[in-house]
Amino acid sequence: MAPRSRTKKAAGGILWDLLTFDRLMTGPVVHLIYWAGLGVILLGAFGAIGAAVGVALNDDNLIGKLLALPVTVAGLLVCVALALLWRSFCELYVAVFRIADDLRALRQASDADHVLKRPGPPQDGL
Repeated sequence: MAPRSRTKKAAGGILWDLLTFDRLMTGPVVHLIYWAGLGVILLGAFGAIGAAVGVALNDDNLIGKLLALPVTVAGLLVCVALALLWRSFCELYVAVFRIADDLRALRQASDADHVLKRPGPPQDGL
């Protein structure tokens, strides 16, 4: 099999990759989804801080003002835990698709090796 030229790959390669499943596009998409999910988690952290500050400012009782700090810390800890879980979830998907890419590369190398090694006459003594 002859290797494709770089100009042919650049011109129609992206469209061909979209139309076929020769190259998986999910890896880069997972990275975009990861950053979008971190943005949502960051909005949740800002919401937790804002809610705690809002309750502290609007509550006339000393207990309400004192509870704002633990609520803020708990909200931030939950957001950190969510960020870690989100990271591990996205890493799982990236690992699965990298395994698929590695298997495709191994298959191509095996096919190329198989073409190079043509069967010859059997050898005695082996």
